Amino acid sequence: MAPAIDIIDESFVVAGQAELAARFSDPALWREWWPELTLSIARDRGSKGVRWTVGGAMNGSAEIWLEPWRDGVIVHWFVRADPVHPMPARRMQRLRESLVHGYKRRIHALKDEFERDRPCGAPRAYQDR
Repeated sequence: MAPAIDIIDESFVVAGQAELAARFSDPALWREWWPELTLSIARDRGSKGVRWTVGGAMNGSAEIWLEPWRDGVIVHWFVRADPVHPMPARRMQRLRESLVHGYKRRIHALKDEFERDRPCGAPRAYQDR
């Protein structure tokens, strides 16, 4: 049976893989981006991202997978979890929407930060990936 929360997202960021991996390896970022989730590292994948176990009010897994593509990185985000206690369908939908909208707002802010000085349509000035 599929988990109650099953989210998949892909966002392209013109940045180096190592730069993004460093950002996503910071536990302070996890708490800021996903305050509703209690995350513990299940597997640190280095420059490829990180996998977490989700605990607290929900049980499951989450992951950031960083895939180099052209002059940037596709940031794949996954969350698969079930609430510990039963939750009405409407509340579950609001939680799902809150997670998705919060993530999109934050990943777009991160994208803006990394791409701020790059003219639109211009390739990234290469550094370490």
